[in-house]
Amino acid sequence: MAQLNASLRPAPAPPPEPIPVTLNVNGVERALHLAPWTTLLDALRLHLDLTGTKKGCDHGQCGACTVLVDGRRINACLTLAAMQDGRKVTTIEGLTTGDALHPLQDAFIEHDAFQCGYCTPGQICSAAGLIAEGKATTDDEIRELMSGNLCRCGAYPNIVAAIRQAMTIAGPKAEGAP
Repeated sequence: MAQLNASLRPAPAPPPEPIPVTLNVNGVERALHLAPWTTLLDALRLHLDLTGTKKGCDHGQCGACTVLVDGRRINACLTLAAMQDGRKVTTIEGLTTGDALHPLQDAFIEHDAFQCGYCTPGQICSAAGLIAEGKATTDDEIRELMSGNLCRCGAYPNIVAAIRQAMTIAGPKAEGAP
Protein backbone atom coordinates (compact mmCIF):
# COMPACT_ATOMS: atom_id res chain seq x y z
CA MET A 1 0.00 0.00 0.00
CA ALA A 2 2.82 2.43 0.87
CA GLN A 3 4.49 1.77 -2.49
CA LEU A 4 1.24 2.44 -4.32
CA ASN A 5 0.74 5.77 -2.56
CA ALA A 6 4.34 6.80 -3.26
CA SER A 7 3.91 6.08 -6.96
CA LEU A 8 0.82 8.33 -7.11
CA ARG A 9 2.63 11.37 -5.69
CA PRO A 10 3.86 13.94 -8.19
CA ALA A 11 7.61 14.19 -8.61
CA PRO A 12 9.12 17.06 -6.63
CA ALA A 13 9.78 20.20 -8.64
CA PRO A 14 13.43 20.72 -9.54
CA PRO A 15 15.17 23.49 -7.60
CA PRO A 16 15.21 26.88 -9.34
CA GLU A 17 18.28 27.73 -11.37
CA PRO A 18 20.75 30.23 -9.90
CA ILE A 19 20.07 33.77 -11.03
CA PRO A 20 22.63 36.38 -12.04
CA VAL A 21 23.11 39.19 -9.52
CA THR A 22 25.56 42.05 -9.88
CA LEU A 23 26.52 44.04 -6.81
CA ASN A 24 29.01 46.86 -6.46
CA VAL A 25 30.59 45.83 -3.17
CA ASN A 26 33.05 48.24 -1.58
CA GLY A 27 33.67 49.86 -4.95
CA VAL A 28 34.22 46.62 -6.89
CA GLU A 29 31.67 45.22 -9.34
CA ARG A 30 30.89 41.60 -8.38
CA ALA A 31 28.91 39.26 -10.66
CA LEU A 32 27.36 36.30 -8.87
CA HIS A 33 25.02 33.42 -9.68
CA LEU A 34 22.91 32.80 -6.59
CA ALA A 35 19.94 30.77 -5.52
CA PRO A 36 16.97 33.16 -5.60
CA TRP A 37 16.55 32.88 -1.82
CA THR A 38 20.13 33.95 -0.98
CA THR A 39 20.16 36.83 1.46
CA LEU A 40 22.52 39.74 0.97
CA LEU A 41 24.24 38.68 4.19
CA ASP A 42 24.91 35.16 2.91
CA ALA A 43 26.03 36.52 -0.48
CA LEU A 44 28.59 38.73 1.28
CA ARG A 45 29.81 36.14 3.77
CA LEU A 46 29.56 32.87 1.84
CA HIS A 47 30.05 33.93 -1.78
CA LEU A 48 32.32 36.96 -1.49
CA ASP A 49 34.21 35.91 1.68
CA LEU A 50 33.50 39.27 3.35
CA THR A 51 33.08 37.97 6.87
CA GLY A 52 33.27 41.33 8.63
CA THR A 53 29.49 41.59 8.44
CA LYS A 54 28.20 39.32 11.19
CA LYS A 55 25.23 36.99 11.30
CA GLY A 56 23.64 37.61 14.68
CA CYS A 57 19.98 36.81 15.15
CA ASP A 58 19.25 36.28 11.42
CA HIS A 59 15.84 37.92 12.05
CA GLY A 60 16.66 41.63 11.73
CA GLN A 61 16.46 42.22 15.45
CA CYS A 62 20.10 42.72 16.50
CA GLY A 63 21.67 44.81 13.71
CA ALA A 64 24.92 42.82 13.62
CA CYS A 65 24.50 42.46 9.84
CA THR A 66 24.02 46.17 9.11
CA VAL A 67 25.55 47.33 5.83
CA LEU A 68 25.02 50.39 3.67
CA VAL A 69 23.14 50.00 0.38
CA ASP A 70 23.33 53.13 -1.74
CA GLY A 71 24.31 54.91 1.48
CA ARG A 72 21.29 53.72 3.51
CA ARG A 73 21.51 51.40 6.51
CA ILE A 74 19.86 48.01 6.08
CA ASN A 75 19.91 44.65 7.80
CA ALA A 76 21.59 42.35 5.27
CA CYS A 77 19.82 39.32 6.74
CA LEU A 78 16.39 40.73 5.80
CA THR A 79 16.96 41.41 2.12
CA LEU A 80 17.59 39.09 -0.77
CA ALA A 81 20.74 39.69 -2.77
CA ALA A 82 18.64 39.69 -5.94
CA MET A 83 16.67 42.66 -4.55
CA GLN A 84 19.90 44.67 -4.41
CA ASP A 85 21.00 43.87 -7.97
CA GLY A 86 22.95 46.80 -9.42
CA ARG A 87 23.23 48.62 -6.10
CA LYS A 88 26.26 49.90 -4.22
CA VAL A 89 26.91 47.90 -1.03
CA THR A 90 29.37 49.08 1.59
CA THR A 91 30.47 46.68 4.32
CA ILE A 92 32.78 47.26 7.27
CA GLU A 93 35.67 46.22 5.01
CA GLY A 94 34.75 49.02 2.60
CA LEU A 95 34.88 51.83 5.15
CA THR A 96 38.66 51.85 5.32
CA THR A 97 40.78 53.73 2.81
CA GLY A 98 43.88 51.67 2.15
CA ASP A 99 45.52 51.18 5.52
CA ALA A 100 43.70 54.17 7.06
CA LEU A 101 40.78 53.39 9.33
CA HIS A 102 37.48 55.24 8.98
CA PRO A 103 37.10 57.99 11.62
CA LEU A 104 34.38 55.86 13.25
CA GLN A 105 36.75 52.90 13.53
CA ASP A 106 39.38 55.17 15.14
CA ALA A 107 36.76 56.60 17.51
CA PHE A 108 35.50 53.14 18.50
CA ILE A 109 39.08 52.17 19.38
CA GLU A 110 39.74 55.43 21.23
CA HIS A 111 36.54 55.15 23.31
CA ASP A 112 36.75 51.37 23.80
CA ALA A 113 33.31 51.16 22.22
CA PHE A 114 33.44 47.42 21.79
CA GLN A 115 33.85 44.67 24.29
CA CYS A 116 33.34 41.27 22.68
CA GLY A 117 33.35 43.09 19.31
CA TYR A 118 30.72 40.93 17.63
CA CYS A 119 28.28 43.80 17.10
CA THR A 120 30.98 46.32 16.21
CA PRO A 121 30.90 46.03 12.37
CA GLY A 122 27.13 46.52 12.34
CA GLN A 123 27.37 49.34 14.88
CA ILE A 124 30.01 51.15 12.81
CA CYS A 125 28.12 50.73 9.51
CA SER A 126 24.93 51.92 11.17
CA ALA A 127 26.77 54.89 12.69
CA ALA A 128 28.21 55.77 9.27
CA GLY A 129 24.66 55.82 7.90
CA LEU A 130 23.44 57.83 10.88
CA ILE A 131 26.12 60.48 10.36
CA ALA A 132 25.36 60.64 6.63
CA GLU A 133 21.66 61.12 7.40
CA GLY A 134 22.52 64.15 9.51
CA LYS A 135 19.48 63.72 11.76
CA ALA A 136 21.15 63.20 15.14
CA THR A 137 22.39 66.20 17.07
CA THR A 138 22.12 64.97 20.67
CA ASP A 139 23.16 61.85 22.55
CA ASP A 140 19.49 60.92 22.96
CA GLU A 141 18.97 61.18 19.19
CA ILE A 142 22.07 59.06 18.58
CA ARG A 143 20.72 56.42 20.99
CA GLU A 144 17.30 56.49 19.31
CA LEU A 145 18.68 56.24 15.77
CA MET A 146 21.08 53.46 16.80
CA SER A 147 18.36 51.52 18.65
CA GLY A 148 18.25 48.84 15.95
CA ASN A 149 21.77 47.78 16.83
CA LEU A 150 22.10 45.80 20.03
CA CYS A 151 25.27 45.41 22.11
CA ARG A 152 24.91 42.53 24.53
CA CYS A 153 28.04 43.69 26.39
CA GLY A 154 26.42 47.04 27.21
CA ALA A 155 29.03 49.35 25.67
CA TYR A 156 26.34 51.86 24.70
CA PRO A 157 27.85 54.92 26.48
CA ASN A 158 31.17 54.30 24.73
CA ILE A 159 29.45 53.75 21.38
CA VAL A 160 27.59 57.06 21.71
CA ALA A 161 30.84 58.82 22.65
CA ALA A 162 32.60 57.32 19.62
CA ILE A 163 29.79 58.37 17.28
CA ARG A 164 29.73 61.86 18.78
CA GLN A 165 33.51 62.15 18.17
CA ALA A 166 33.19 60.94 14.56
CA MET A 167 30.31 63.38 13.98
CA THR A 168 32.60 66.29 14.83
CA ILE A 169 35.03 65.08 12.16
CA ALA A 170 32.38 64.40 9.51
CA GLY A 171 30.30 67.50 10.19
CA PRO A 172 26.56 67.59 10.67
CA LYS A 173 25.76 65.87 7.37
CA ALA A 174 28.19 63.86 5.30
CA GLU A 175 28.48 64.29 1.56
CA GLY A 176 26.25 61.98 -0.45
CA ALA A 177 23.78 61.47 2.37
CA PRO A 178 20.41 60.15 1.31
